[in-house]
Amino acid sequence: MTRTLAATLALALFASTAPAREASDLGRTLDVYLSRLARLGFTGTVLVARDGKIVLERGYGFADRARKVPMAADSVVNLGSITKQFTAAAILKLEMSGKLRVEDTIAKFWPGAPADKAGITLHQLLTHTGGLRSDYGPTDYEVVPRDEYVRRVLAAPLDMPPGREYQYSNAGYSLLAAIVEIVSGQPYERFLREQLFEPAGMRQTGYRVASWREGQVARGYVDERDWGTIVEKLADPALPYWNLVGNGGIHSTAGDMYRWHLALEGDAVLSKAARAKLFTAHVPEDPEGRSHYSYGWAIFTTPRQTRLIAHNGGNGVYAADFRRYVDEGVVIFAASTAEPTAIALTEVLPAIVF
Repeated sequence: MTRTLAATLALALFASTAPAREASDLGRTLDVYLSRLARLGFTGTVLVARDGKIVLERGYGFADRARKVPMAADSVVNLGSITKQFTAAAILKLEMSGKLRVEDTIAKFWPGAPADKAGITLHQLLTHTGGLRSDYGPTDYEVVPRDEYVRRVLAAPLDMPPGREYQYSNAGYSLLAAIVEIVSGQPYERFLREQLFEPAGMRQTGYRVASWREGQVARGYVDERDWGTIVEKLADPALPYWNLVGNGGIHSTAGDMYRWHLALEGDAVLSKAARAKLFTAHVPEDPEGRSHYSYGWAIFTTPRQTRLIAHNGGNGVYAADFRRYVDEGVVIFAASTAEPTAIALTEVLPAIVF
C-alpha cells in the first residue's frame, strides 16, 4: 500500500470509528467511514454481514462519472481472480457426477500432451502447483480460441516440475475451464450459470450472459481517465478470449456474492464432501505458511485464532476482495473501480467489524 493511500484510509477511519455492538450500529459505523472515504475518492460497492444478517450493502461514488450515474448496491463490478473459485467449484461439480476426479492427469483430456506435462493433475492445477507460469499471452483481451490457448500452454517449457511448490498460475485455471467444456460439452459460462449460479440464486453474475440494465455495469478509472468496462472489451460474443476464461473477468454484484456465500454454507451447489475439498488448506502460499491455498480460495488464521477463507482479484483498474470469517459469522465483500482499492479497504474494515 502506498503511503498516500494508507494516509487516505487512515484519515477516513479517524473520527469515524465508534463502539458498535448491535448490527444496526455496526452498519451505521461502517457507512460513516465509507461515506467519508467516498469524499476522498473511493468508488465501489461494499457488503458486510454478521450472524446471517446484512448490516451494510451500498454503493459509493459514481458508476459512470461522465453521466453522473451513482454506484448502487446492485452495481455490477468485476471480480478478477475471485473467478477462480467458480472454476474450482465447477470441477468439483463434475467430480460429484462421476465425470472426472481431481486426481486425473491432463493427459486424460489431451492425450497428446508432452511428457513433461502429461502427469500434471487437476489437483495441481487447482492448487497452483502444476509448474506453469502465470500467463501465456500479452493481454487478457487477445483474441485467442480455446484450442490454440491450450496448444500454447502445452508447448511452452515448465517453470518447475509439477508438484514441487506453489506458484500462482492464471493459465492453470484456464486449462481447468477448458476441461469443464470438454467434459460437460457446454461452454464454460453456460455450465457455471446452470450448475452454480442459478442454484445459488445468482442472476447478475457472468461474463456476458447476464441481463444487466443500462448503466448497471460500473466503469473503471485510472486517475481521471475513463478506462471503460471489461464487458465492453468482451462485447463480441463471437470472439474468444482464453487468456481470461476461467481465471478472471467474471462480473457480479455484492448481493450475488453474498448468495454465493450462503450456497457454500449448505448443499445447494456442492455436497459436504466437495465443500471439504474446496476449503482444505492444501499447500502453503509462502515458506512461513502464513496462508495456504485450497481450491480457488486462500485460508488464513486470524489474530483471534479463527479461520478466514478469502480471495481477492484485480487488473490494475478494478479490484475486489471477498472475505468469509467462517468461525465468527462475518462476511465482507468489497469492490472498487479506482484508487483507493477495495483490497486496501478490506484491510481496514475488519478493524471496525471486530
